[in-house]
Amino acid sequence: MPRLTHPRRFSPLRLLAWLLAAFVVLQLVPYGRAHSNPPVRATPNWDSAQTRELFARACADCHSNATQWPWYSNVAPVSWLVQRHVDEGRAQFNASEPGFGREAEEAAEQVEQGEMPEPTYLPLHPEARLSAPERDMLIRGLAATFGSERGGEGGERGGSKD
Repeated sequence: MPRLTHPRRFSPLRLLAWLLAAFVVLQLVPYGRAHSNPPVRATPNWDSAQTRELFARACADCHSNATQWPWYSNVAPVSWLVQRHVDEGRAQFNASEPGFGREAEEAAEQVEQGEMPEPTYLPLHPEARLSAPERDMLIRGLAATFGSERGGEGGERGGSKD
């Protein structure tokens, strides 16, 4: 007589073990933990201390070479997202590198349109959430610092650390 087999039952414990194993394996992926801050090669000639402070609060982690790497930036898969945001942010506009040009104006436009700071950045960085007056002040400050059609003839200088 054939032996009857019982179908495998769903086991929450087994599922948890698989999820834990997958999490451990994800930690072996090398992307997302090469946290480096290249040297600062230029520092904006900020129009005011307020603009510098607002930029540091809401923008500098992704748009400068002064990134603060939080503990969770070492844990995959979150580390992958953080690394990608910093890499893309620095590639689009990096206030620590010479030649801000058009990218600074685009950064001000993205702040104005509510696209920056990234929505995924805000939950773990509440200090980056800008009030409407702070956002307006940052937009005007970026325009004044970097120069744009909105006004201001700003610039940059290499190596100085305001």
